[in-house]
Amino acid sequence: MSEPSWLPRLLHYPPAPFTSGPEFTELAASAGLILDDWQSGTLDLGLGERADGKWASFQNTIVVARQNGKDGIFEALGLGWLFLTGERLIGHSAHEYKTAMEAFRRLVGLIENTDDLRRKVKKIINTNGEEGIELLDGRRMRFLARSKGAGRGFSFDKMIWNEAYALTAAQVDAVLPTMSARPNPQLWLGSSPPLDAATGEALFRARRMAEAGAPGVMMLDWGLAARLDKIGPCAADNCSHQVTETGCILDDESMWARTNPAYPNRINAEAIKRERATMDPVGFARERAGAWPPDLSDGFTVISREQWTRLQSAAEPPSGRPAFAVAVSSRSLGPVRSSIGVAQRRTDGKAHLELVISGPGSAWVPQALAQLQTKRSPCAIVIDPGSPAGSIIADVEAAGVIVTPMGARDVAQAFGMIYDAATSENPEGRNVVHIGQSEIATALKGAGTRPVGDGTAWDVKNAGTDITPIDAVTKALWGLATKGAETEWEPLVMYA
Repeated sequence: MSEPSWLPRLLHYPPAPFTSGPEFTELAASAGLILDDWQSGTLDLGLGERADGKWASFQNTIVVARQNGKDGIFEALGLGWLFLTGERLIGHSAHEYKTAMEAFRRLVGLIENTDDLRRKVKKIINTNGEEGIELLDGRRMRFLARSKGAGRGFSFDKMIWNEAYALTAAQVDAVLPTMSARPNPQLWLGSSPPLDAATGEALFRARRMAEAGAPGVMMLDWGLAARLDKIGPCAADNCSHQVTETGCILDDESMWARTNPAYPNRINAEAIKRERATMDPVGFARERAGAWPPDLSDGFTVISREQWTRLQSAAEPPSGRPAFAVAVSSRSLGPVRSSIGVAQRRTDGKAHLELVISGPGSAWVPQALAQLQTKRSPCAIVIDPGSPAGSIIADVEAAGVIVTPMGARDVAQAFGMIYDAATSENPEGRNVVHIGQSEIATALKGAGTRPVGDGTAWDVKNAGTDITPIDAVTKALWGLATKGAETEWEPLVMYA
């Protein structure tokens, strides 16, 4: 017997002797929701049951291009959980409030248009932020917009996480403990691919689990087996782009069919051709072909390893006065470490970044800065008063060091300088170089960011590792850009 044509490229699920899928599909049809074969087939796999009556999979993930009908699966699940399996509390969350409310209205419409279901409803709650459905026997379904605390205080039997491309670890952590004591819990995640490498931790984790053959999880991913960062020029006639790992296929209608299980019915060739003609190729590859960004699970989630490496350059004599900066780790995260970074202009105009010294504690910093000020005559010695390094400013100034302070806007500007240089696709925009010090690379690997006003900065206070080396050279770069002046070169003093 041949396999169904709708099966995805990545298919992982635990085998089960029974499934409730057909019952859910039949109930949905009785309410006027007629599912496609791929939708009902997905329910069959995700609602597999073991011999003891427990669900064969705890976490089920669906990754499919937009407008294929993923939400129809969630509507069928809501109906089945409310009216067939008797779940006490069901949650449906989405990244945006309007998406959660659209799902709420669709499910309410199916129930209200079906006499047998409507008679079992006690009330429909339309209060802003409290939207839900309650049955006469007390069973409920809540619809939530996601936040870090959304779901706390509830004990969900079943949970749907829609728009999982923006599902964060903090949001997962807020809900999973609420399900730990439930007798037969289950999670469903649905999404198009993550927007970029720094988002969608839950989706990347789910894919890694599926690819490793983890038990108790299901994952269906119809996306193209290619990475978004591998899209580039194509030499073939009449085609301007390609997915380089698999050939010139963005215009291949057979690829459209493989990556869109609702093709050609719900989504037809004419509509996809319009998208191909008007969308950016990378956007088309993600939104219609389901291609993913690279998985940066080894770290480097802000600036990639590749982007940082391409800034590496052999040391050259600098041509101006240096700028130094200090970064200190948060005292709430364990033993304190401090770093001093330097930025100095080269003869080609690029800013050379280097870690001067990094070590435990911070008591040694004032004397080290005093020596650098005497020997190197820097244009600036930068310390951010709002950072953990702010507490040593008084001691630094007592050592005779002239401190250049930073404001919040300056901190965000500093991050923007190094981020723009590292991520620029134009080689002329990469106006920063470094010599490949492992301490900075290690810090960059574990570094995250935090919002600062309308900008972004390195998140020193919540870092899981010592990121003071990258923070120090970033602030030194700002000092050079804002205070730098050209003078004759002097050798750089290095500390062990």
